[in-house]
Amino acid sequence: MKTTIVTLTLAGSLASALAAIATPATAEEAKEKCYGIAMKGQNDCAAGPGTTCAGTSKIDYQQNAFKLVPKGTCLSMKTPDGHGMLEPGMAPA
Repeated sequence: MKTTIVTLTLAGSLASALAAIATPATAEEAKEKCYGIAMKGQNDCAAGPGTTCAGTSKIDYQQNAFKLVPKGTCLSMKTPDGHGMLEPGMAPA
């Protein structure tokens, strides 16, 4: 009886650990890069020329800087400069 309880406890711990590892991959797959919607300094990594990584965009709505958004929502995101884009636009002058 004692062995059964230990086995069940161990199996439950293993299942919980595997679920925690699998969740971030699923969440990442449901995202897409949306260019031209990030505020100054709030872009996600690898923004494009003139930026080195996350948080390095120079202006609001920089068209070569992206933000990760839920898949399928980018084109409906509105900014003062238009809508989000799935491809990078022109770099700021």
